[in-house]
Amino acid sequence: MIECVGISKQFKVARRNAGLREAVRALFKREYTIIHALSDVSFSIGDGEMVGYIGPNGAGKSSTIKILSGILTPDSGHCTVNGLVPWKNRKEHVSNIGVVFGQRSQLWWDVPVIDSFELLRDIYKVDSRSYKDSLDELVTMLDIGEIVRTPARQLSLGQRMRCEIAASLIHKPSILFLDEPTIGLDAVSKIAVREFIKKLNRERGTTVILTTHDMQDIEALTERILLIGGGRILLDGSLSELKSKKSSSRRLTVEYSAGEIPEIDGLTLTSAHAGHAVFTADTNVISVSRAIEMLSRTLEISDLSVEGTSAEELVVSLYREFDI
Repeated sequence: MIECVGISKQFKVARRNAGLREAVRALFKREYTIIHALSDVSFSIGDGEMVGYIGPNGAGKSSTIKILSGILTPDSGHCTVNGLVPWKNRKEHVSNIGVVFGQRSQLWWDVPVIDSFELLRDIYKVDSRSYKDSLDELVTMLDIGEIVRTPARQLSLGQRMRCEIAASLIHKPSILFLDEPTIGLDAVSKIAVREFIKKLNRERGTTVILTTHDMQDIEALTERILLIGGGRILLDGSLSELKSKKSSSRRLTVEYSAGEIPEIDGLTLTSAHAGHAVFTADTNVISVSRAIEMLSRTLEISDLSVEGTSAEELVVSLYREFDI
């Protein structure tokens, strides 16, 4: 169980203008700006949940993860993870969590990946039998058997990220923090990582907190989302509920062989060329079935598809609503 109540964190950042004169002046008198990274952040996450923690750059996502993992100490507020205060009980706390930062590595660059795993085993004091069982399981699930004897610097980004995830799970943590875990990965590697995370949650009951700008990750892995902006939690709800509340439109893609495109109230033509037309239907004005019926009166339809609001469109609408 993760419980955060009234967490706030601010940073003092030095600022100066460009130029040698300004650089010299800054040696004697510095100007600072106070950045409010987090302001009164409160939420709770139950055991075994997979939660998407989303927001624009600079919203406070990484600061939250660093506080939850014990790297940062908040200025005010209270936080417990499995009954422990992360920044006060660091040694005991880190033995129960795994952290993957997409742009930072916990693998030693010039040695084979397996050596990094061995060192992590010693750091976490994992006994030989548990380590072997865990390693065999991770190597199989993540398909890294052919690359664990290769130095990290010689791996592709997708291979390295799979090894990073394995490294974070050597000690079988109950909570996994994933900060941009699929950044820069190709489509095949992304799918492999997503499938592994779902299997990990299903079979081990691991709690997963995912921060990412890739809404396909959110849609594939999580049902609940926390939206943060300007250091504040703006929304906490399920993805499906948000879609049903926010989605008053549907996208209709029509392939037709003949006929004239009609003008229909509630139906907006988005694009049309060579027997292919895309419409946006406002379901507050016209139902999808009614729109299809009226289109079929004047068009000889050969194919038709209906799509709801995508996760990307939903998040963009939320950013606009909250002006972030």
